[in-house]
Amino acid sequence: MGFLRSIGDYFKRTEKAYWVILIIISGYSLLLLKTVPVNIGNRSWFVTMLIAILLGYVGAVIITMVDYHDISTFWYIISAGCLFLMLYTLKFGSAVTNSGGVDAKAWIKLGGTSFQPSELVKIGFMITFSRHISVLEERGLLKSPLHVCLLAVHALIPIILTHMQGDDGAGVIFFCMFIAMAFGAGIQLRYFAILFAIFAGAFPIAWKYMFADYQKQRMLAAYHLKEMDSSAAVHIYGWQQYQARTSIGSGGLLGRGLFHSPRVNLKIVPEQESDMIFSVAGEQLGFIGCFIIIVLMLLLLWQTLRIARNSSDILGRSICMGFFGLIAAQTIFNIGMCLDLLPVIGVTLPFFSAGGSSAACLYFGFGLVENVYMHPQIPTKVSIREI
Repeated sequence: MGFLRSIGDYFKRTEKAYWVILIIISGYSLLLLKTVPVNIGNRSWFVTMLIAILLGYVGAVIITMVDYHDISTFWYIISAGCLFLMLYTLKFGSAVTNSGGVDAKAWIKLGGTSFQPSELVKIGFMITFSRHISVLEERGLLKSPLHVCLLAVHALIPIILTHMQGDDGAGVIFFCMFIAMAFGAGIQLRYFAILFAIFAGAFPIAWKYMFADYQKQRMLAAYHLKEMDSSAAVHIYGWQQYQARTSIGSGGLLGRGLFHSPRVNLKIVPEQESDMIFSVAGEQLGFIGCFIIIVLMLLLLWQTLRIARNSSDILGRSICMGFFGLIAAQTIFNIGMCLDLLPVIGVTLPFFSAGGSSAACLYFGFGLVENVYMHPQIPTKVSIREI
């Protein structure tokens, strides 16, 4: 009885609506992946995702049991672990190459499966960067130009390392997390204006000297697809988006039905189980199925912001804003590239795309946000944004 009472007390302290939204998302994801065929002899995407979800839920519950303030005190261990993972992957990781020019060394082989360390580093970044912000706030240094620059340097470390791995999609997500967390911390808006001015000025240089040829071609294919229809380039760089958009359009309002959609069954869309899972929902369940995904993600983001707003300290608020930036950025970029509104950058649709390391780590991030809700603190300061 004491054990059952402890479980009951635990769930009384949780944000139940947050859990309900995530459970619905998990069920919807498993439903879609159940319909995606796999090669003979391979483990189904459904089973892989189910294992990842179960591990993710267990990890999320464990994370909520330790006060996030206590977790943040181990920032140096988390930082060292994240840095080791990224450097180890850069040196000994497995590379993924294809005819489109992609050459990303961002995975580690673990037995018969692979693990993408940058997914776990995103969660570590939520903790370490939040701790950095919290310490600066306590010392009254958040308005200091030097320390704002040091925050940017902190964020540049994973961005540069993922670029060196050839995984610029992950680098973009780290940048979006940095922007969301800095904004939530009350960093003065003038610094954001300066940052975006620098990026705008540096883009032509980056285009000429930093972007790989396949990255340039993906951008051209995304924004000039009709003009490139007859060229070989669209087959290499724009084919995935073209087919994904076609699948979504073929579903109409209500879709062609689960397990009965020819394009899904014939695996016409490359990577339909991961980067292009939105096209599976579009063909099989139509506009309604896609709309439900968007609504569910918006509800998850809204609840995350709600917990951030009600957090009594900047550490908790920053953790929530990091998760918000992660989920919002990946959702926007993934759906955007499926609809041919944005170029392909290799990011998954959070909680929906197949991928054990990505899915499980996202649940850990969810656990951190739930942790913030479950461990309220007495507020000590109120920050006021200055422009």
